[in-house]
Amino acid sequence: MNIEQQITSLRNELREHNYNYYVLDNPTISDFDFDQKLKQLQELEKAHPEFYDANSPTLRVGGEVTKNFETVPHNFRMYSLENSYSKEDLEDWEKRIEKMVDGHVEFTCELKYDGASISLTYEDGRLKKAVTRGDGFQGDDVTANVKTIRSIPLQLKGDYPPLFDIRGEIVLPFEGFAKMNAERVELGEEPYRNPRNTASGSLKLQDSAEVAKRPLDCLLYNFQGERLPIKTQFESLEKARHWGFKVPDAAKLAKSLDEVLEFVNYWDVHRHELPYETDGVVVKVNNLQQQEELGYTAKSPRWAMAYKFKAEQVSTVLNQITYQVGRTGAITPVANLEPVELAGTIVKRASLHNADQIAKLDIREGDTVFVEKGGEIIPKIIGVDFTLRDPNSNPTEYITECPECGTELVRQEGEAQHYCPNFEGCPPQIIGRIQHFISRKAMDIEGLGGETVALLVNNGLINNYADLYLLKEEQIIPLERMAQKSAENIIKGIEASKQIPFDRVLFGLGIRYVGETVAKKLAKHYKTIDALRNASEEELVTVDEIGVRIAQSVVSFFTSEENIETVARLKSYGVQLEISAEKLASQTDTLSGSTFVVSGVFTKVTRNELKKLIEDNGGKVSSSISSKTNYVVAGENMGPSKKTKAEDLGVAIISEDDFLNMV
Repeated sequence: MNIEQQITSLRNELREHNYNYYVLDNPTISDFDFDQKLKQLQELEKAHPEFYDANSPTLRVGGEVTKNFETVPHNFRMYSLENSYSKEDLEDWEKRIEKMVDGHVEFTCELKYDGASISLTYEDGRLKKAVTRGDGFQGDDVTANVKTIRSIPLQLKGDYPPLFDIRGEIVLPFEGFAKMNAERVELGEEPYRNPRNTASGSLKLQDSAEVAKRPLDCLLYNFQGERLPIKTQFESLEKARHWGFKVPDAAKLAKSLDEVLEFVNYWDVHRHELPYETDGVVVKVNNLQQQEELGYTAKSPRWAMAYKFKAEQVSTVLNQITYQVGRTGAITPVANLEPVELAGTIVKRASLHNADQIAKLDIREGDTVFVEKGGEIIPKIIGVDFTLRDPNSNPTEYITECPECGTELVRQEGEAQHYCPNFEGCPPQIIGRIQHFISRKAMDIEGLGGETVALLVNNGLINNYADLYLLKEEQIIPLERMAQKSAENIIKGIEASKQIPFDRVLFGLGIRYVGETVAKKLAKHYKTIDALRNASEEELVTVDEIGVRIAQSVVSFFTSEENIETVARLKSYGVQLEISAEKLASQTDTLSGSTFVVSGVFTKVTRNELKKLIEDNGGKVSSSISSKTNYVVAGENMGPSKKTKAEDLGVAIISEDDFLNMV
């Protein structure tokens, strides 16, 4: 056997042992023998660098240092899950989806592990990239650190597809977490607070050798890709195991909602026996074609629902109520609590939402209050222990003036929150608007964070987001915690933001009620900021999904002389305030006014490509057939009930070829 064959043989043998130990929990070799073989491979690789392999088992020990984690877009968006907390919530969800799909709906039930979400890209069976969830659209490339996690295969086995993404959760088992903390305490260091945050923080350590020392694990649960050889979610879990991934055994194919509830009830009791943190059950429509039919809302897949186990609850003293001012001027009351441990974290503050909530629960300073984590993430006050209330306490009087600038607060009819109307002079509003403008989903200005924005405003260097484009390095360098390199990066990031497309700039302007989705619709419809500025309220409400409230807000934004001047300055600095010629060239109005429902499996384009073609040519995609539907694009295996409904309503059913000829 020559050197190359020796190296290849050792790599394959070590991969198999690694899989047996970390995935199957069934080692077939002693730790000593494994370490000896690994050492032998390391020596051979060192002596023969010409046979380097980026996915060799020797790289599991780490050693690569990453100073800055590159932000990269996801190949497929990572959505959030809609939450449910009761049997009734699940029943309502089942009714909604049964109206939208053909045939009987079955479900795959999986445990919802509480860790750090990760997306892994595999090409030709080899791990190519690992990206954190980030904001769902883009995340941080942490490939070097993830390669040290031994349950993640670097090379797949079997009949895997040539290219796909697989999503999972990086977790820290209780046993490993306890061992890490015992070692820290022995060294006189502060113990880590909980496994979830420790797992998440591990992914951003600069030295991958340090990550390799942590007993991280990775549990996989969802494939993303084009034309994958899988028909159901349950089958995908079995395939993943076959290809070498660690997939939890605690998954069940449920034929009915009753079987789903059996799974939920069992694990609500037995979850404490698991080696990992879990906070609920994820219920998914099993049939992947039905999943495609159901599609997504702006935030979540319609085909999945997270059932959250009852949140942990504690009581503590509310010391003081303070008030925060948001970028829109909205006032949020905050409960400052006597610190208390809740679900593995120390809670010191909780939102009280608005004046109505305070009055409804009769919350007062000095009260002993019940706190729980809503969805086990955001702490909230759910009640007061009146048996412990001081008989001399007084009801809370909501503030009448802005705590930051002293302006009298206003509350519009029908609105829950109070607002500070000093839009142009209230410091938190000014800082908040600029922080929103530079955020990831808007201008995504590299090197510039929220704290730096506050620093720039407080030092009088900027007063609105247009001022960013006049900043000079020499103005930034003297600021606290700033250096030449930091200043250079900020200026470069600001310059690069001039290439951000119009819809994201529009979102970044911070027009009230204009979120990401609305910004895209308005940008696509009006194409330039000038056309949008000149639109009347009556014209705006004719745009698909734009209601009166949004229309009024847009018109109001452009009646402000300061806003008009700021937008004009942005335009003069080269910020994209119209759809680029290149993007316009790919868009037409050919399908304007037509609504399409896409159903079945397609051969020439993917379902997502087909939907994009509809939208790029001015059409609207709907998930269900109604009297407003103009066309159903039917692929193979179109559901019979959809076909019947289309025929009953007189909706035209066209083929994939018919549609492609239209565009």
